Amino acid sequence: QVQLVESGGGLVQAGGSLRLSCAASGRTVSSYRMGWFRQAPGKEREIVASISWSGGSTYYKDSVKGRFTISRDNTKNTLYLQMNSLKPEDTAIYYCAADTYLTGGLGPSDFGSWGQGTQVTVSS
Repeated sequence: QVQLVESGGGLVQAGGSLRLSCAASGRTVSSYRMGWFRQAPGKEREIVASISWSGGSTYYKDSVKGRFTISRDNTKNTLYLQMNSLKPEDTAIYYCAADTYLTGGLGPSDFGSWGQGTQVTVSS
């Protein structure tokens, strides 16, 4: 079992930056692919970025490429999402997740363990 807790969300102006963290406990997550998802009101939950167990392979949603960076520190069991040049359309609840199902997919149903979420709000 994996427990995940996100932190670092908040309110920022457009163009600002935030760094989200996801602390893991329980069974080690060093061998799991990890992902950041977000869900805005009235929208489906969508993947923002994912990272392989080694950190050597990453995926980014097209709209965040060049602005967001996903990383992980397996020695600390922590996942990060550095978000720069934030836009109002980035406003959402952000969740971290672990691919405990080992499906290799990018949909929410492909990830078996989830955090509680942290709110990110970007003002115009």
